[in-house]
Amino acid sequence: MNGSAAAVAHPNIAFIKYWGNRNDCLRLPANGSLSMNLAGLTTTTRVRFRRGLEGDRVELNGSPLTGAGLTRVSGFLDLIREMSGMEARAEVISENNFPTGAGIASSASGFAALALAGSYAAGLNLSEKTLSRLARRGSGSASRSVPGGFVEWQAGQDEEDSYAYTLAEPAHWDLADSVAVVSEKHKATGSSGGHPLAETSPLQEARVADAPRRLALCREAVLSRDFETFAQVVEQDNHLMHSVMMTSQPPLFYWTPATLDVILAVRRWREEDDLAVCYTIDAGPNVHVICPGEQAEEVSRRLRSLEGVKKVLESSVGGGAYLLPPESNGV
Repeated sequence: MNGSAAAVAHPNIAFIKYWGNRNDCLRLPANGSLSMNLAGLTTTTRVRFRRGLEGDRVELNGSPLTGAGLTRVSGFLDLIREMSGMEARAEVISENNFPTGAGIASSASGFAALALAGSYAAGLNLSEKTLSRLARRGSGSASRSVPGGFVEWQAGQDEEDSYAYTLAEPAHWDLADSVAVVSEKHKATGSSGGHPLAETSPLQEARVADAPRRLALCREAVLSRDFETFAQVVEQDNHLMHSVMMTSQPPLFYWTPATLDVILAVRRWREEDDLAVCYTIDAGPNVHVICPGEQAEEVSRRLRSLEGVKKVLESSVGGGAYLLPPESNGV
């Protein structure tokens, strides 16, 4: 057992969305998905297993984690303890350099970093595939934050073959994501609470049935660097997921008036100014505005000029989760 380890992971933005599970416990998704890691945004997590602790201790962004959040992390650490055959409780310190629980995939980077740091601290040296499967158990989208670049998560048939892998390396396509932050508040219903509601929407069956077509279109658009096709399928997939959310029982309304203002502005820039740009939104109000890298500065400038935008987080295509040097492992 290494005792302690520290790891960094990036959140990701899904182009083809994950929403709804075939198995909530194992987090086996209703459909495959495709995403891009966000280089400018990070979660850094340090884990130390210590004998004598009565329970796991977790600190997130400088504050102790309690209640359901602590239970979720402890349950995940139990998976690592089961895999490694150890029983020691852990001290975990995790920090995000971006808003937490606001629809910017903090759970994805969080559990990817925890999977890597926790497993290594417990003496495990897991393959990328196994690490992706493990991260998936904490947060489905975390499976996509383990590999680097443009990442596809195959739905698979069972626990063994539902994992994510790199479709294309970060250097394959110079895309940028300017995240228009319209709210930093922690959302009332997180993704884990929203996934079980997907089946209550009459639109979910149609969304899932058409997912392979959209996934194939997006995969080919990424591989061929076809931004026009990419923009069309990414926005359509986004609309379908949020339509399911809004028609679930109870309905989930993540958008705010400022969210819609950004959407309409992006469409206007594309149609009137011939700007290569598109948008997508995860389970939250903040808008990810995607464009070729050479247009990122102009897109970010325009976003900052919108009244409801509090700030813009800029990112390019990021790599996979990685361990920090041993001197960074102290908890």
